[in-house]
Amino acid sequence: MKLYTIVFSPTGGTQKVATSLTDTLEGEAIKVDLTDSKQNFRAVQLTQEDVAVISVPSYGGRVPAVAVERLTMLSGQGARAVLVCVYGNRDYEDTLVELEDAAKQAGFRVIAAVAAIAEHSIARQFAAGRPDAQDEKQLSAFARQIQAKLSAGDSTEPSIPGNRPYKKVTGTSMVPKPTKECTNCGLCAAKCPVQAIDKEYPKKVDEETCISCMRCISVCPHSARKVNPVMLAAASLMLKKVCSERKDCELFL
Repeated sequence: MKLYTIVFSPTGGTQKVATSLTDTLEGEAIKVDLTDSKQNFRAVQLTQEDVAVISVPSYGGRVPAVAVERLTMLSGQGARAVLVCVYGNRDYEDTLVELEDAAKQAGFRVIAAVAAIAEHSIARQFAAGRPDAQDEKQLSAFARQIQAKLSAGDSTEPSIPGNRPYKKVTGTSMVPKPTKECTNCGLCAAKCPVQAIDKEYPKKVDEETCISCMRCISVCPHSARKVNPVMLAAASLMLKKVCSERKDCELFL
């Protein structure tokens, strides 16, 4: 049995949650990076004996469209799937049900789902430092329950919260721009999940293509990419009421 870690994690928070789960699960580990625009996702084929932990961030209560597109290129072929959505302590709304639909479209059998919290990718003061030790303890306990279900051969579907049709994608995108510290090293362009940054001239960004994932900010070695500070301050003010109180991780079996 192989254990596939299928992850879309532009800034690392979703990957941390996925690792907290997969470290406790059994199987030969194989990683599929959904942020890698150069990967041939159609070549990824699983079997009924395999298990996949499919982890994505919640962007405004939805799965990032590019993550859905790439996930549905995989060939699940009846592999059992654990769905994971990671959010910045606001809400995940329809993320899990959308992920469930995409996973089934790709041929996976959903047997469990987890909603977990990581540091907000834009307003980093919310859920700062999460997943923390308390989260990791909870996620490890979830993984043990999931492993017990897998070992028992139980493939029943969990009841996953969310709405169909999904909520509409709303909000203003925040496109990071280079500052004077930018050296044109090109790392941001190489790592951008949707190739929105010009490889020849990284200071040029295709604002229509950018998904505001903040990958370019997180990988820049010179801290030379920033979002508009006025827009960031406005977003932080809006999020303060709904993100300040700590939320806990959830397991659906």
